[in-house]
Amino acid sequence: MTIADQLARHARRTPTATALRFAGSGRTYAELDERVTRLTAALADRGVRRGDRVAVLTLNGLEGVETFLAAARLGAIAVPVNFRLVADEVAYTLTDSGAAALVVDPALADTAAKARAAAPALHTVLTVGPDYEAALAAASPEPVDHPVDEADPAFLMYTSGTTGRPKGAVLSHRNLLLHAFSHLTHLGWSPDDRVGLSGAPLFHIAAVSGMLPLLLTGGTFVLTRSGAFDPVATVDELESERVSSAFFVPAQWQAICAVPGLADRDLSALRRISWGAAPASTTLLRTMMAAFPQAELVTAFGQTECSPVTCFLRGEDAVRKIGSIGTPMLNVEVRVVDDAMVDVPRGEVGEIVYRSPMVMTEYWGKPAETALAFEGGWFHSGDLVREDDEGYLYVVDRKKDMIITGGENVYCAEVENVLAAHPAVAEVALIGVPDSRYGEAPLAVVAPRDPASPPTAAELTAWCRERLAHYKCPREWSIGGALPRNPSGKVLKTELRTLHSAGALVSDPAV
Repeated sequence: MTIADQLARHARRTPTATALRFAGSGRTYAELDERVTRLTAALADRGVRRGDRVAVLTLNGLEGVETFLAAARLGAIAVPVNFRLVADEVAYTLTDSGAAALVVDPALADTAAKARAAAPALHTVLTVGPDYEAALAAASPEPVDHPVDEADPAFLMYTSGTTGRPKGAVLSHRNLLLHAFSHLTHLGWSPDDRVGLSGAPLFHIAAVSGMLPLLLTGGTFVLTRSGAFDPVATVDELESERVSSAFFVPAQWQAICAVPGLADRDLSALRRISWGAAPASTTLLRTMMAAFPQAELVTAFGQTECSPVTCFLRGEDAVRKIGSIGTPMLNVEVRVVDDAMVDVPRGEVGEIVYRSPMVMTEYWGKPAETALAFEGGWFHSGDLVREDDEGYLYVVDRKKDMIITGGENVYCAEVENVLAAHPAVAEVALIGVPDSRYGEAPLAVVAPRDPASPPTAAELTAWCRERLAHYKCPREWSIGGALPRNPSGKVLKTELRTLHSAGALVSDPAV
């Protein structure tokens, strides 16, 4: 059983039911199945084979989902690419994955063209629009049985590491389908849970995994538009599409809850509101409960490598254990351990490690990093947690040097490496500081090479924007003296976080 099998099953059983909705239009299961069959043939006609990587660099839209499913049906591996990346970052993803084909949005064609020059394995490019539609029209609508095993890779999801270089987490069909089954069972989905909506972009694991429960049950998945988040338009969509289950990151929920006249909208179909991917304050959670009293509040915690959810907090516990990430979901086993892999006593802080059939198979082409991640036979999350006397888990900190801003992971080493290359920078450290809109914001603490002529925040921002995706660029700056270090020379980021806990010395409001 694979991801694409679910589509074919519902195309036979309920062909006229709506599978996808986007911007007021949609696809029935029969329409989606035929288009996926044609795209599968079009890719095969162009030399894409089982195990090849198919990169998807698109804004949210129906074509991105079609490509994911066509790759799965062919036995190829879908590689969602963050559309916010600059050409050099896209090129790294294409070359590291060895992508053979790329489906690209017209708005991103220039970025793709620059990246393609560094990706010699890439032999096929389809641009959404007339080019893409012509390829489908010319391809056969007759299904071809391509041999695909549930253990085969389905997605290559890129997630950075503390070294600053992104790693491709290999998620198999089995990983993702078991995650969907566990998700449905754990949350008690019913036939009334027909329409799901995710505020995450298609390159994000939350959107990928969010589609699968609906594909299993024959429901409808609503795709949101890319670009600046519009809370009023989102509420319009929740109402008009009769959405029953919705996922957004905390910053999005905060904006939704502030929409004027929200209480007067007909959102009676909304039975479940869930959040994750970034920290949320208890104040926001209480605001969400008050704004949607008819809906169950669900906290979803995990990471890309785990398909992604590992822990849920739901129902009455959302109030009773507010601030907790809950307990492990079905088919997830956890331990809280010290550096020697010894279980710590309840109440003490340790790293949460996992065993689960939903955990990735490996990091693509990185055996050393894979071995380290699974050291001791458990997957190491890098998250530091404590467990209370009832078994509920609370995140304390991140062992990995990472900032989560607006649901996006920003890995400090990557940004530090870019800033350290600036001729006016002697040394730099990136930390996360509280941000009312995004949960956290990256703050760069910079020691100038010449204290008498330090670089400006505007100059450093421009430098970063040429080399990094927009969300990775520091929003706040502290430009001053030498960084604090311990006797062994390691930068004391704890001290920096304390020093800058009230904010930055210089802010860039344009970021």
